[in-house]
Amino acid sequence: MPAAAKAEKTDKSVSRATKASAWGKEQELSAYREMLLIRRFEEKAGQLYGMGLIGGFCHLYIGQEAVVVGMQMALKEGDQVITAYRDHGHMLACGMEANGVMAELTGRRGGYSKGKGGSMHMFSIEKNFYGGHGIVGAQVSLGTGIAFANRYRENGNVCLTYFGDGASNQGQVYESFNMAELWKLPVVYIIENNKYAMGTSVERSSALQDFSRRGASFNIPGEKVDGMDVRAVYEAGMKAVGHARTGEGPFILEMQTYRYRGHSMSDPAKYRAKEEVEKMRTERDPIERVRNRILEGKLASEDEIKKIDAEIRTIVNESAEFATNDQEPDASELYTDVLR
Repeated sequence: MPAAAKAEKTDKSVSRATKASAWGKEQELSAYREMLLIRRFEEKAGQLYGMGLIGGFCHLYIGQEAVVVGMQMALKEGDQVITAYRDHGHMLACGMEANGVMAELTGRRGGYSKGKGGSMHMFSIEKNFYGGHGIVGAQVSLGTGIAFANRYRENGNVCLTYFGDGASNQGQVYESFNMAELWKLPVVYIIENNKYAMGTSVERSSALQDFSRRGASFNIPGEKVDGMDVRAVYEAGMKAVGHARTGEGPFILEMQTYRYRGHSMSDPAKYRAKEEVEKMRTERDPIERVRNRILEGKLASEDEIKKIDAEIRTIVNESAEFATNDQEPDASELYTDVLR
């Protein structure tokens, strides 16, 4: 990269980080809007799935919204995101349009993967979102590869690589950790610990339940984060992204979060008590925490909050309308985008 272009990129990065470092009214309202969009979108997706309009698997992000929204606020233009199959929230946080995401869920030609990928397999090069991956833990090695490309090109970008507490026990995760630290790759590993993986609690499935220490044998620093508080996520994200961007290598963030629904739409989640879910909803809901801060700090009125909610509902309803009326892909699409 030419020196002038590199300097310009650095200047933009510094200015954006400086602006974002002061968390105030703008950040609270932005976080509220983004998290609410994800919540309402996922609720609508659940409805469409129940109506038989979404086929295959469908993993909802309800409850975990603060993780991806807080992390996105710590990024700059050009940084990348890759995640597993609970991915709709990540897409929306990256700036992908609700219409395109919902159309992909319903298998329509206006979807981000032309209706051929569905819930678990869509991406956007324009938004630097590299998927949705259905194989548990597979995205970790891919995210490490993206970070290697960043280092090779010296472009100053960082790759956020998300995975869950269940995937943390996969072998390729530790191979990726080793290479990332060995080559000081600009990658932040974000472990979304929602406590139950596919349905088994971490107490029963993980010998080491402090996921922030999973990289200790590779000398990768880690930190536990309250994944139900968007401000805490943002602050930890700024630290981890800064570490990776300045050539210090990978960083692990364990986001202690919680999903309100089952692992997927076909999971009744009978392995946990209803009282546990209700306690999280009433005491630690990430959206309500921001809403309360906004109202208590008089950053916006109740009417202004209701207006935001109405705007979000309109966006989501329009996405559902688009996704159910868009055309299905032509049969010829079976032969496109196929590697030979």
